[in-house]
Amino acid sequence: MARILILDDVLEAVRAIEMILVKNGHETIGCTDENEAIEQVRSSPVDLAILDIKLKHRDGLEVLDEMKRIRPELKVIMLTGYPTHQSAEESTRLGADAYCVKPIDRHDLEKRVRDLLP
Repeated sequence: MARILILDDVLEAVRAIEMILVKNGHETIGCTDENEAIEQVRSSPVDLAILDIKLKHRDGLEVLDEMKRIRPELKVIMLTGYPTHQSAEESTRLGADAYCVKPIDRHDLEKRVRDLLP
């Protein structure tokens, strides 16, 4: 199926999303470091990135912007536990395909992933 990158500064959150995606047949790359995630997008094929907005060292919106400059066709789902109208608008402006509030329901995540992948 698809190769999906997950970036969240909380390892348990990465693992929880990975479990859902792997059960659906996807290959996952879990990252807790922003630079590692960007390097994965730069150096290997990734079909979809799931990015948290609130990260340790950089804002997830900055990471989104950099990833889209590297691979404009990359599909991206933004996740946040602190939703604001401003972050939703900025996510869309920077090219995110979906904006979801954490904790995300397993069925909602599966549907969003299905909708974005061929």
